[in-house]
Amino acid sequence: MVTAARHIILIVLLACASAVSGSTPTRTAIFDPSIRTLQVEAAGMQSDPGILILNSNDRLTISFDQLTDERSYLRCSLTHCDPMWRPDHLTPAEYTTINEDYIEDYALSGPTMVRYVNYRFQLPSERLTLPLSGNYLLRVYDESEPDSTLLQVAFCVLDPKVKVLPTVTSRTDIDYNDAHQQVSVTLDLGKTRIANPPAELAVIVSQNGRPDTEVVVTTPTMITSDRITYSSNRSLIFPAGNEYRRMETVSVDYPSMHVEGVEYLHPFYHATLCTDYPRSAEQYIYDRTQHGRFKIREYNSDDSDTEADYLLTHFTLDLPYQPEADIFLDGYFTSHRFDPEWRMIYDETSGRYQLTSLLKQGAYNYQYLLVPKGETRGITSAIEGDNYQTVNEYMVRVYYRPTGARYYELIGAGSVTSGI
Repeated sequence: MVTAARHIILIVLLACASAVSGSTPTRTAIFDPSIRTLQVEAAGMQSDPGILILNSNDRLTISFDQLTDERSYLRCSLTHCDPMWRPDHLTPAEYTTINEDYIEDYALSGPTMVRYVNYRFQLPSERLTLPLSGNYLLRVYDESEPDSTLLQVAFCVLDPKVKVLPTVTSRTDIDYNDAHQQVSVTLDLGKTRIANPPAELAVIVSQNGRPDTEVVVTTPTMITSDRITYSSNRSLIFPAGNEYRRMETVSVDYPSMHVEGVEYLHPFYHATLCTDYPRSAEQYIYDRTQHGRFKIREYNSDDSDTEADYLLTHFTLDLPYQPEADIFLDGYFTSHRFDPEWRMIYDETSGRYQLTSLLKQGAYNYQYLLVPKGETRGITSAIEGDNYQTVNEYMVRVYYRPTGARYYELIGAGSVTSGI
């Protein structure tokens, strides 16, 4: 039986979450408010998108919670996609064995105030095989409502035919050790031959796993018999941003990092974070972060996946009202999405932006992004500041579609970290 507490939880979540804004998203996303704490790891590394090596022992591990005290019967299926995660024209029989599997690895939460079921699933599985490289979307749904998607996960399968050699510098074509970082990419082709690189290759570069920062380049600056180089490209200049902010809610007995106070108000624990302030005018300070990632942890638990509780977590940003833009909370825990749940609300009484979200206990990286009305890319300069010293992760993915081919292969991937 669904408890009264669960009804209260869903009311709270529905108040801050609604249908995904804009068109149907083609990246990692949660569509049902009862689903929380989606984590995706490939070969033990939390990344977005996760990348598996074709025909290897790599496994993509997907875990999430459903706020209920009863198990649901969940299933999942795959869709092969183009480089931007739009479904391509392949049939399921071409990229998997049986395009449906059951999520049967689950565990009920322990003695927590918020009851939930933790689910875990791995790819490839016996039924969902991955014989082709490229981009995939994994769709999860309840078998009783097969047309309603609970969540989806974007991931890649890599057939490493070329070596990706990226570099990054703060000496850019628009400024010198100031507010930007510039990426260059060299492809070592080895024995691979590309007949027409501008037409057959697409190189995608992103910063810190954020889809809104992705840049697609197709025109090389140099081509030799065994190398292709993309450099001095203005589109590969990124705002440098700042180190992510950090907070921890690992205990309900005492305030942890950046937490002002923790109290229990039936039926939830509440964690009130210390007020955040803009850093755009402050001097850069190095802080070793995880580039937006989060880790679920309860300090006194043997199994945080099922014993960590959910806290109503209160964020406050002391920033004047921005009439021409929205302010969003950003990090891996938001799936880097500009959804209503993660939009800060301006409170006229306090003169501050506020947001409350039900978050599982753990250590979180986060930042605040300003998104001008009508735009889809977050700006770091207004709140966090742009500092050339910032340590950022840049991911490069190389897609190949020979003339006449029906899908894009992923033939190369590599990453580079700035500032170190």
